[in-house]
Amino acid sequence: MIYWIVAIVIVIFLMGIRILRPTTRGLIERLGSYNRFAQPGFHWIIPIIEKMYQINITEQMVDAERQEIITFDNLNASVDAQVYFKVKNDEESVKNSQYNVNDYKWQIVNLARTTLRNIIGTLTLKSANSERGKINDELHKTLREETQAWGIEIVRTELKEIEPPKDVQDTMNKVVKAENEKIAAVDFATAAETAADGVKRSEIKKAEGVKRARILQAEGEAEAIKLVNEAAQQYFVGNAQLLRKLEAVENSLRDNAKIVVPSNTELINVIGDMAGILPLKRD
Repeated sequence: MIYWIVAIVIVIFLMGIRILRPTTRGLIERLGSYNRFAQPGFHWIIPIIEKMYQINITEQMVDAERQEIITFDNLNASVDAQVYFKVKNDEESVKNSQYNVNDYKWQIVNLARTTLRNIIGTLTLKSANSERGKINDELHKTLREETQAWGIEIVRTELKEIEPPKDVQDTMNKVVKAENEKIAAVDFATAAETAADGVKRSEIKKAEGVKRARILQAEGEAEAIKLVNEAAQQYFVGNAQLLRKLEAVENSLRDNAKIVVPSNTELINVIGDMAGILPLKRD
């Protein structure tokens, strides 16, 4: 009999053991009413009479689910968002998450969907796409205010995508493509113009170099001609006259002609040296 009692006590003890991980907190109820708060670690509750509810306090994510929202310019945009939240780890917040709201995850999803419709409904499709940060901020602010009594902390919200209708998307893609092609064409033309300008400047520099070289060459030739002329004027005029006289003497001697060369001429010495002719003395 004693063994049966011991066995029953052991079974009851084992049935009442509860161990909480650091990521959870516990609410212990006795006969349907809140009794005490359970921190991580070992706990024992009275089987059948008491019940422990374990609540995850780590950051969690819920998807607000894709929905069609009519924008201010009467376009049906497909919108999807995510909400990141966590239950605060103090006793009061954990109690509020269980006793102040029924299924807080489901409530957060529906609240996020409603808030997105209110926000995006006041924006055009173009502004909604360009003001995602503003939409995220407004969504986060509204959820934070609405969940204060739930013991929930809204960590952040992320607007995943805003997709316009397919025909509008195709038109937008064509516009973007045309704009990109226009920019590419302008960039190509600018690059070509820059290259042509560079070639032009190079040719100008080359022509200037050739011009300068020719000027220097002409100046050198002119200087050389000038020097030759000066030398000719200084050294060649008298000798040229003498050469002509010698040519005349040579032609006369070739015919055995007798010539009289005055003694006071410059040819006397030259002729004497060449032909042995002596000057005649006048009486």
